[in-house]
Amino acid sequence: MDLHITSTAELPQVASEILECAGDTRIFLFYGDMGAGKTTIIKALCAQLGVLDAATSPTFSIVNQYKGQDGPVYHFDFYRLKDQNEALDMGYEEYFYSGNYCFIEWPEKIANLIPDSYTGIRIRVIDATGRQITVENIS
Repeated sequence: MDLHITSTAELPQVASEILECAGDTRIFLFYGDMGAGKTTIIKALCAQLGVLDAATSPTFSIVNQYKGQDGPVYHFDFYRLKDQNEALDMGYEEYFYSGNYCFIEWPEKIANLIPDSYTGIRIRVIDATGRQITVENIS
């Protein structure tokens, strides 16, 4: 599925479409350059899931946990990882295989640890406000 955004006002609808496309998938991988809008889209997804906590980038904490309507929602930012062992040390399996939503920024840093089934979201910057978002289910 390809989506085009020209305004942040479109984010609630885009988040709804992404969740609908994902079906029962709970692992979401976000690919895009720095500043492409990965965290912004995750905030919109969290809002659609009834998260009342402020969704912020976990750049320094690596993982943030939010309270969702149906349980915790986990938001990862692996940008700062030096190697996959850091993810192993933090017990990533407990999060990824919990059945809860996991939103993962910079998944390429832990490529060998990604579950077999996930929804991949690629964000390409078109201009200052425009983004092309490609959503793909992998199983």
